[in-house]
Amino acid sequence: MDTASEGIDNERTWAGVVAVTVVALVGGALAFPRQVYDGFIWHYFWGPVAADAKGAECAIRVGGATKYIYDRGACAGLAEPVAEPGYTLVSEVGYAVTLIVALLGLVFLLRRLDIGRDRSLFYALFPFMLFGGALRVVEDADNALQQAGNGAIPFPWNTLIISPIIYFTVFAMTLAAVVASVALARRGIVDEYEYPLAGIGTVVLAITVGYLFVLAVTTKQVNLFPQILVVVLGGATLVTAITWAAVERFAPEVNAGTKGIGAVIIWGHAVDGVANVAVLDWALALGLAGEYTAKHPVNRGIIDITSAVLPASITSVIGTAWPFLLVKIVAALAVVWVFDERIFEESPRYAILLLIAILAVGLGPGTRDMLRAAFGI
Repeated sequence: MDTASEGIDNERTWAGVVAVTVVALVGGALAFPRQVYDGFIWHYFWGPVAADAKGAECAIRVGGATKYIYDRGACAGLAEPVAEPGYTLVSEVGYAVTLIVALLGLVFLLRRLDIGRDRSLFYALFPFMLFGGALRVVEDADNALQQAGNGAIPFPWNTLIISPIIYFTVFAMTLAAVVASVALARRGIVDEYEYPLAGIGTVVLAITVGYLFVLAVTTKQVNLFPQILVVVLGGATLVTAITWAAVERFAPEVNAGTKGIGAVIIWGHAVDGVANVAVLDWALALGLAGEYTAKHPVNRGIIDITSAVLPASITSVIGTAWPFLLVKIVAALAVVWVFDERIFEESPRYAILLLIAILAVGLGPGTRDMLRAAFGI
């Protein structure tokens, strides 16, 4: 455990590295705009997000201005820098480093606020994980509305809810809620900060999902298929109950450290797994207007392997996405097993934050897939 002076030194080092990085990027962009901004910042980070927000196939930077291309064929052979919606190896590494730096900064903040050593923070932040997935569906819905000429969120504001910028948006909102909740507790307005924190998360989640319901009632582009919610949430809860009962009976040491948090972790990843199975294999059977395809490489890889191993006579009956659910459950169990009592005793804040991140990785995409299908987007 760090001493007070060591903690301050670590915070100063972190702040210094962040400050130097920001100054280097801003200074480089001002001094060498074509090389640093156009060739790096815009090319790998802002350009793909802007192209996605504009609904373009790609974007090109010419003479300090951005030109959006809506013809896929016209994107081929353009002179760099060219940005396409999605991720690149450079951007993925950049976002991964940013995530690590942000988590370290969050640990320092929690230590300054003297919170995060117990499990209550995990449960208080649970609504925000659902909120992140729901907010992403708002962007999906607005894309559908823009194609019909009545989008409600103009550029560049819609970039705030486009991946990966949306992660920073949700992170900033959650951080503000944490600070505000702690301030309320310190001033004696509430007894514990966890209650207003969970309340704020529940309110923003309700507003977001409520907005989607309004769109379902008032627009043709957004519909409502409540059976998806029943199947995914009910299926995930059933899978979690069976898994948890088996662990309790045959391998109780797996959840000895996480306890109730372990069940939530498994449920969050079960939501992701069941949503994929329901949407990819049973969309038409569940009454959806069209079929969905897997967008993530892991999902596509599992579906391809299943299709190659099992004959069509079997996959036509049981589908090809169900192994993804098994993979998610096994991975969740492995994570739960790793977090034993010793980790919580030695580094409780790191353990809680890592478990929050692990749950968000499953529950965020799962919520988005579920709600996107439930609203027919």
